[in-house]
Amino acid sequence: MGIDLGTTYSCVGIFKDGEVQIIANDQGNRTTPSYVAWTENERLLGDAAKNQVASNPTNTVFDAKRLIGRKFQDPVVQADLKLWPFKVVSDGSADDKPLIEVVYQSVAKTFHPEEISSMILTKMKQTAEAFMGQRVRNAVITVPAYFNDSQRQATKDAGEIAGLNVMRIVNEPTAAAIAYGLDAKSKEKKSGAAAWHSGIRRGFAVTV
Repeated sequence: MGIDLGTTYSCVGIFKDGEVQIIANDQGNRTTPSYVAWTENERLLGDAAKNQVASNPTNTVFDAKRLIGRKFQDPVVQADLKLWPFKVVSDGSADDKPLIEVVYQSVAKTFHPEEISSMILTKMKQTAEAFMGQRVRNAVITVPAYFNDSQRQATKDAGEIAGLNVMRIVNEPTAAAIAYGLDAKSKEKKSGAAAWHSGIRRGFAVTV
């Protein structure tokens, strides 16, 4: 399967019957908000998490992709801190990794950005498995072309935490180019690697 792990929305697709199919989630949507939230009694993912953000802003986490693989003192992180309603702190180590802090059942809990991203990836994995009726483990995940090695490795780590075998981390522009090739190949009824490309110039690859 191919997963577009987006900053705001994520989606998942598989290669089936000669074409890539983007899979709708349990709400019938082909994109899922990259949101995770904790209420007093449960953890919420995707649409359910985003729908309650107004009433639970400090415990609703989004934009984890902007934290992943960065240091707490990174200027990007420091600028974003002024905009986020949830709390982000340093782990206090020499690596200066950011930690996201929420309150669950009256207890403060911290999570690395990779852990938050892994929860979204798990949701994507479950969406694919529900559609296919079987377990799915192999995945390709897209990242922005500007991601450095640390950010790419952190994304791969998130996939592994989610129980995925991350076969490849693919640049989003590369996935878009593959999508263009898929269009031509599908007309010739050829298949090998596949990709999806949406109207906002984003995409992902699917290996088969």
